[in-house]
Amino acid sequence: TVVLGGSKVSDKLGVIDNLLDKADNLLIGGGMVFTFLKAQGHEVGKSLLEEDQLDVALDYIAQAETKGGKLVLPTDSVVAPEFADANASIFAADAIPADQLGLDIGPDSAAAFSDIIAASKTVFWNGPMGVFEMSSFSLGTLAVATALTHVDGLSVVGGGDSAAAVRQLGFEDSDFGHISTGGGASLEYLEGKTLPGLDILE
Repeated sequence: TVVLGGSKVSDKLGVIDNLLDKADNLLIGGGMVFTFLKAQGHEVGKSLLEEDQLDVALDYIAQAETKGGKLVLPTDSVVAPEFADANASIFAADAIPADQLGLDIGPDSAAAFSDIIAASKTVFWNGPMGVFEMSSFSLGTLAVATALTHVDGLSVVGGGDSAAAVRQLGFEDSDFGHISTGGGASLEYLEGKTLPGLDILE
């Protein structure tokens, strides 16, 4: 299972390309999810959106259906009228009000993601599920991190933001199989690229 979050789909294109036919589950959260929801024709309000990636997102959804793996999008979102730790409310992912912006995956999504993660033998996670720095929008990331601690196998937390999130939320490094602070490098590795430091050892 691969869990991808963070703000931009464009940052994760290579990873999704390489893993769509390898991972059993590809869970999508963070700001990048709203590009996928918009591609499906849903209102995303003032949420983060990459207009130039809508066709790409739609293509990934279609590919996932043909390649056998599951691309899992949130079914609900925590939203607020502005980027502030107040006035948070929960809406279905396909019913975000036009004057709100999505700032975290909702509780139903967090529970569904957690179940998939906890049942997996290998989990790689890169990118928070929401604006974890604010308590109202940290619960999705907290749920994913907690589920990773229950994996009966290898759990990898990749990327500076994810590493910062688990530490801020009170987890110990020893709660996970591995924490990589090299976010860009870990993404390149998952894209199937050659890493110079590993290449020279071979």
